[in-house]
Amino acid sequence: MNTAPLLATQMRHAGLTSALSRARFRGLDRTSRVQRISVLALLGLTALLYLWGLGASGYGNSFYAAAVEAGARSWKAFFFGSFDSSNFITVDKPPASLWVMDLSARIFGVNSWSILAPQALEGVAAVGLLYGTVRRGFGHWAGLIAGAVLALTPAAALMFRFDNPDALLVLLLVGAAYATMRAVDSGRTGWLVLGGTLVGFGFLTKMLQAFLVLPAFGLVYLLAGPAAVRHRIAQLLVALASVVVSAGWWVAIVTLWPAADRPYIGGSTDNSLLNLIFGYNGFGRLTGNETGSVGGIPGAGGASAWGPTGLARLFNADFGGQISWLLPAALLLLIGLLVLLRRAPRTDPRRALTLLFGGWLLVTGLVFSLAQGIIHPYYTVALAPAIGALVGGGAVFAWQHRSRLFARLLLTAAVATTSVWAFVLLDRSSAWVPWLRGAVLVSGLLVSLAILGVNRLRGPVLVACAAVALWASFAGPIGYTINTAATAHMSAIPSAGPAVQGSTGFGGPRVGGRFGGPGGVPGGGAGFGGAPPAGFQFPGAPPGGAGGLLTSSTPSAALVQALRVDAGSFTWAAATVGANSAAGYQLATGDPVMAIGGFNGTDPTPTLAQFEALVVQHRIHYFISGGGLAGGTSTTSSQIAAWVAGTFTSSEIGGATVYDLSARAAR
Repeated sequence: MNTAPLLATQMRHAGLTSALSRARFRGLDRTSRVQRISVLALLGLTALLYLWGLGASGYGNSFYAAAVEAGARSWKAFFFGSFDSSNFITVDKPPASLWVMDLSARIFGVNSWSILAPQALEGVAAVGLLYGTVRRGFGHWAGLIAGAVLALTPAAALMFRFDNPDALLVLLLVGAAYATMRAVDSGRTGWLVLGGTLVGFGFLTKMLQAFLVLPAFGLVYLLAGPAAVRHRIAQLLVALASVVVSAGWWVAIVTLWPAADRPYIGGSTDNSLLNLIFGYNGFGRLTGNETGSVGGIPGAGGASAWGPTGLARLFNADFGGQISWLLPAALLLLIGLLVLLRRAPRTDPRRALTLLFGGWLLVTGLVFSLAQGIIHPYYTVALAPAIGALVGGGAVFAWQHRSRLFARLLLTAAVATTSVWAFVLLDRSSAWVPWLRGAVLVSGLLVSLAILGVNRLRGPVLVACAAVALWASFAGPIGYTINTAATAHMSAIPSAGPAVQGSTGFGGPRVGGRFGGPGGVPGGGAGFGGAPPAGFQFPGAPPGGAGGLLTSSTPSAALVQALRVDAGSFTWAAATVGANSAAGYQLATGDPVMAIGGFNGTDPTPTLAQFEALVVQHRIHYFISGGGLAGGTSTTSSQIAAWVAGTFTSSEIGGATVYDLSARAAR
């Protein structure tokens, strides 16, 4: 039998198969290479956005920067989150976010970059983790869009270039979401424990706000986890225990530590960490019944002192430009995904991811919308990962199923709504890049109509349609984000983007990103984007650079030199009312300064008797008048200021009124 023809055929077939395999491999390799490059580009551009010109913001929030300075000098201050290295009082938040900056400052010294760069890198890490989370359900391009949405949200660009706790909180919660989705995929308890631990450390960053994601995370695993129901419940109990342990170890130590040997718990009314957790930083934020509040702008008709509440809050002049650019689209795509995936298997990762981030968005968004207590627009950065995940996953999934009319209608509605809402938001800053709002509206509406027939488009026309839709959706937030990154922010309550017409000032009347008095914005406009509310007295800095409720002190060279003289012989180089006033002196001298009354001078510490005893013991060198909230300091702080003024002789140093408490000559 002649087998040569058969052998030749087999060889040709093998060669063809090998060639096809090589071609397929090269195709996959090219795809993989494009994906890697695009992810690296996303992370690189995010790093550039968050790090470029970072030093222009100085110390950012001097209140937290002073605590970083203290933690870099004292391990005790590091552990407790003390405001000063002599451990008089803590900041009004737990210390996890400070720990990261403290370590950086210990290595690189206390400066703008050592404090703010870790925040920026946390932002880059959060973008990367969100990409990885969404990619597991909806693929590479969905993850890429999700990461881009997070990176380009104005509130995110603000917080990841600032030293508030929100940056670390977002990173930890995104990490917890990633761990939860890995648990849904694998059924492994370890991933749930990791997710619970990250949420627990989120509690050590910003207390109860971190727990707002827990209902969604737990429900998703209960519904979509691969194990049997009984086993899933047991796993969730273990995960809950990890939350309690990771959040509770620090709480337990601080609670059991003798009060006489630790700093006063700033923001509490009774030197109790539990009071801070459940009061000022807890349920008081929901009900408005919080002692120690820094106050708010008086509301008309009995409204909340922190602005109008309700479902429209996230879209108003104070909050809208910070977070809401893609919020309507995210809500539409959430509903659309649930409809498109209604017949998916129970363990389908796409539906699980939709429910996880949808629950995150709805629960946190409702709390922010309805809270009666202290709330600032930059808090909304916590919504950015959920919005990004829903927009990325929903848009890509609907695009992949564009042959279905419902998917095309969903995309059309999302793009049209986004462009119309962007027009509204941009119109509130009508003097800023005035052409942009019209271009976004026209291009968004036109491309949304084109999307109705996108199933018939091919090649370059299809790509162009997608590109225009992305431009119309992202142009507004990109503009606000670039403006945010290009502006220095140095107040206690910063705000992203340009001045907004109709803002009540909760986002921060700004002079170049700083709090300033009405009419303080270049060009003569009020920082509110309009006149301040009737009866509102802005807490600006008193003469002499003493600082105010929301502004740090700016001591003169003469005052700094005086404070440094013999500072090592005293526990505190100086004392003053309010932490922001104390912060500038402490950062300028590198010596501990006592913040009487904590953040705004209303904490009941020290008592007059305690302060007198410290003066007698020669533990405080100077008292600097001014600072705190005008008319709003506690009786204790007022008593101390009055006693000092009536007992010691004042002098003027560099425009500040100073009392030398080491001098025994009474006035």
